[in-house]
Amino acid sequence: MDEKKEIKDFNDLLAWQNGHALVLAIYRLTKLFPPEEKFGLISQIQRAASSITANIAEGYERYYFKDKIRFYYNSRASLAEVQNFLFVVKDLGFIGENIFNRLFIDTKTVGKLINGLIKSTESQLNIHK
Repeated sequence: MDEKKEIKDFNDLLAWQNGHALVLAIYRLTKLFPPEEKFGLISQIQRAASSITANIAEGYERYYFKDKIRFYYNSRASLAEVQNFLFVVKDLGFIGENIFNRLFIDTKTVGKLINGLIKSTESQLNIHK
C-alpha cells in the first residue's frame, strides 16, 4: 500500500526533492565545463537551477495562496531557463546527447511536479474564496 508522506516542510515536497536532485546534477556537470565558462554558462545554469528549488521553498512558506502560486510559477520559469541552457551546452559540445536526454527528462519530471503544486494550490485558493 502506497502511503502519502505528510508534508511538514518544503523539502517534503516531491517537486523540491526532484528539483534538488536536478540542481546537484547540474552542479556536478558544470564542474566538467571549460574554466573560461565560470562566469558565463556555468554561473547562469547554476543560478537558474538553484532558483527552481529556492522558489519552491519560498512559495511553500508564503501564507497567501496567490503568493505561493506566484513563486511556483517563478520556479517553473527557472526550470525553462535550465532547459534552454541544456540545449546551449549540448550544442556547444560540452555535454553529449545521452547526458542531455537524461537531464532533459529530469527537467520534464520536475516541471510536472511543479505544475501539480500550482494546480493543488489553485484548488485550495478556490476553496477558500
